[in-house]
Amino acid sequence: MRKSLLSNAAFVLLGLFLAFLPLSGYQEGIVVLLCINCVAAMGVSILTGFTGIFTLGHAAYMALGAYTAAIMTARWGIHWFPSIATGGSIAVVVAWLIGMPTLRLTGDYYAIASIGLGEAIRLILENWQSLTKGARGFPGIASYTGRGVAAALFTALGIAMFNLIGSRLGRELKASRDDPVAASLMGFNTTASRMKALLISAFYCGISGALLAGYMTFIQPSMFDMMKSTELTAVVVFGGLGSMSGTLLGAAIITLAMELFRNASGIVPYIPSFISPKWTEALVDFLTNLSQYRMLLYGLLLVGVMVLLPEGLQGLWSLAAKVFSWFAPSRPSSKKEGAR
Repeated sequence: MRKSLLSNAAFVLLGLFLAFLPLSGYQEGIVVLLCINCVAAMGVSILTGFTGIFTLGHAAYMALGAYTAAIMTARWGIHWFPSIATGGSIAVVVAWLIGMPTLRLTGDYYAIASIGLGEAIRLILENWQSLTKGARGFPGIASYTGRGVAAALFTALGIAMFNLIGSRLGRELKASRDDPVAASLMGFNTTASRMKALLISAFYCGISGALLAGYMTFIQPSMFDMMKSTELTAVVVFGGLGSMSGTLLGAAIITLAMELFRNASGIVPYIPSFISPKWTEALVDFLTNLSQYRMLLYGLLLVGVMVLLPEGLQGLWSLAAKVFSWFAPSRPSSKKEGAR
């Protein structure tokens, strides 16, 4: 109970920090994207990291949430809050329909099935001209995702997720991941637990997509392709499977790194004043040229982490302890211990 209260308080403080920290317009945009990506990463982590089911199609749930919120706010004039909630709910309904036949699959088979289902949903959105305006995209969405809204929903969903992990359902998911047969013998309904994880995962991704629609004010199906699904799964692997805090840290690092490569000139205000203008200009030029290869660097970063840190960022603690043990002086055994 004490640990839960401390984690809840930490999330509240983090949310207040993100919501009220004095920032420029560009920096506020980065914070909004960070909150959106963290919500989606938590959704993928509860399924992939805590049940062991790899998915490569969760961008489809983001698309469902985004288009639902866009249609409700832009066409029907409904308030953004019920639109976001409905977007998450629609994603849950579709996930239930998809999960009924596909969750019987295990291992790589579900990952392959998720690719096909994700692409199918994207193609439906791309060709349903009368509802989604097709491949041209859906413009004119109200700009309802400000920094306060994004930080508030991130805080609320983060508190709910960390409490869920410590609940009975969280223990069921971990048991089902580690040994499904033993979990079944202990009385856990592993199939039902996986379905619950899928529905929660879809809800979080649907909320994330709805927030993204309100921030971008324009969406199109190509924004939710297989590459987006792969990025979400890669962030979870990068942070560490079975570690929600590692997932959030990984999402933050990846978001900031990609933004740095995309807009190198944005770091100029943060370069120390003692660095000469010549070196500052050279650094910006270097990062600008490097941004052309940001996806390559992104892939190399993920491969390097998986090779050097198989446990993801959460493995840094064990790696640090191991390195510290190399340099820590060994304690000489006493005569008393030798006599024993």
